[in-house]
Amino acid sequence: MNIHPQIEKVLERKAGQILSLAKRIHANPEIGFEERKACRWQVELLKKWDFRVQCPFVGVSTAYKAIRGRGKPVFCFMAEYDALPEIGHACGHNLICSAAIGAGVALAEVLQKEKITGSVVVMGTPAEESKGGKVIMVKRGALRGIDAVIMAHPAAKTSPDAGSNAICRYDVTFKVKAAHAAGDPPEGYSALDAVILFFQGINAWRQFLPESSRVHGIILEGGVMPNIIPEQASCRFYLRSPDDAYLVKMSNRFKQIAAGAAMMTGTKFKISPALEAYKARLPNKYLNEAYLETARQLGMNPVIPEHPERGSSDFGDVSQKVPGAHVYFDIAGKKRDLPAHSIAFREAAGSEYGLQQMLRAANAMAQVGYRYFTDADFQRKVHEEFKRQMGKR
Repeated sequence: MNIHPQIEKVLERKAGQILSLAKRIHANPEIGFEERKACRWQVELLKKWDFRVQCPFVGVSTAYKAIRGRGKPVFCFMAEYDALPEIGHACGHNLICSAAIGAGVALAEVLQKEKITGSVVVMGTPAEESKGGKVIMVKRGALRGIDAVIMAHPAAKTSPDAGSNAICRYDVTFKVKAAHAAGDPPEGYSALDAVILFFQGINAWRQFLPESSRVHGIILEGGVMPNIIPEQASCRFYLRSPDDAYLVKMSNRFKQIAAGAAMMTGTKFKISPALEAYKARLPNKYLNEAYLETARQLGMNPVIPEHPERGSSDFGDVSQKVPGAHVYFDIAGKKRDLPAHSIAFREAAGSEYGLQQMLRAANAMAQVGYRYFTDADFQRKVHEEFKRQMGKR
């Protein structure tokens, strides 16, 4: 796979505007479903570059779909731009959307110049951070007509998509009759005791889980004062597995443990879903390999992860609807210990090195898109692999 020089030239011409976008969004962080400035700035730039834009999109006010070109195939670059509470763009989503827009315009201009039929889409997907913007959009038909998707996420290393865990999240509330802790303890039971026993049950269960699965929680409510036996206590747990079917089994066991804690403490309990559940991410082998090959040629020094990610992403739902890859690009440089969701990561997402790496990622994604449009065998393999993956499930 050779690097198409015209894609690089388009990116060189547009680099100033792409970098300005990334810097503005980084300096103005907005949390999920509130990304009004970020969304508006992207839409304005895409319209300036002759994309036809729908915004709001599928009923989500800070989502958009931008199209340039006509007909099939339809290749999509996916953008994220929400920030984290308090620490801003500590996941680098300002770079994700800028890379997507850069890749989109570079590929669209080359296809137009070479009179190649097809459509380039840049899709803005808000609220990735725990709120599941893509899950909501997929349910509402956002991927209708899309043939394949790629997005690039900043990280400590450049790498292909190794997959990620499915996740479901639950709030568990225990309730019981209140009593004075010193004067009338026989008249009540403790909802807090139920929560504590529930945590102990979860801890005992952990040793029987596969290494790839995860369960972790916090106490949300544990009482008001020490001299009042708590009549209500609650906690929140996340359950994760790389296998969607196994996650269902985990959920069932989780509910049994909650029932046991309630029985031991004479309490009533309620389990409610918290936030959106995400499906496991299924990386497309051929989109992955094409990105890896291109990243090597661009001097991005990619590495192969030792195992799939243990975290979760709403891109999982996308990857089970159309062929997709959620690839990574290095913004750490020599700082290989750069943790995501940290102040250090936020600074890297606004650094000169991080911004230049974002442009390289845009180049790499656009090169993959060009191959999808011009290499019929590659396109066929992408779709055959997706059918094989979904058939196994």
